Amino acid sequence: MFKHILVATDGSQASEHATALAVTLARSHGAKLTAVYVVDPYPYLGIGESNPYGFDSYMATARQVASETHIRVAALCASEKPEVPMQASLVEGTTVTAGILQSAKDHQADLIVVGSHGRTGIRRLMLGSIANKIVAESHIPVLITR
Repeated sequence: MFKHILVATDGSQASEHATALAVTLARSHGAKLTAVYVVDPYPYLGIGESNPYGFDSYMATARQVASETHIRVAALCASEKPEVPMQASLVEGTTVTAGILQSAKDHQADLIVVGSHGRTGIRRLMLGSIANKIVAESHIPVLITR
C-alpha cells in the first residue's frame, strides 16, 4: 500500500517510537523510508545576537544530533531482513512543520509518521503541537504515535 514513508526524527523518545513504527511499516509494505531531521531556526537571530560563534555552535550541534539520529535510523533499517532502503534528509532554515511537509512533497512520500510528546492542557497551548499542525496542513496521510 505505501511505497515511500517519511518519518520525522528529532532524537526524542517520541520520535524514536515513531521511527520504529515507520521502519516496521516500511518493511511490511516493501516501502522505502526517508528520515527527515529539521533544524529549528536559530532562536536568537534578530534580537541582539552579535556573536557569530553562537550561531555556528548551534548549527554544529544540530548537525551532529541529526547525524547521530540518522545513524540510529539506518541501523534499525538494517537490523532485520528484508532491509529497508533508507535516505537521510537534513532541513535547515525553516520551521519544523514546513520542513517536514516540504520534505514529504519533495521526496514524494505517501505517508508521514511523526511522534507526539503527548502534551496536554496549558503546556500544549503554550508550546503548540507540531503533529497537529502537520495533520492540519498535510495533503497525504499522517500517522501520529505516542
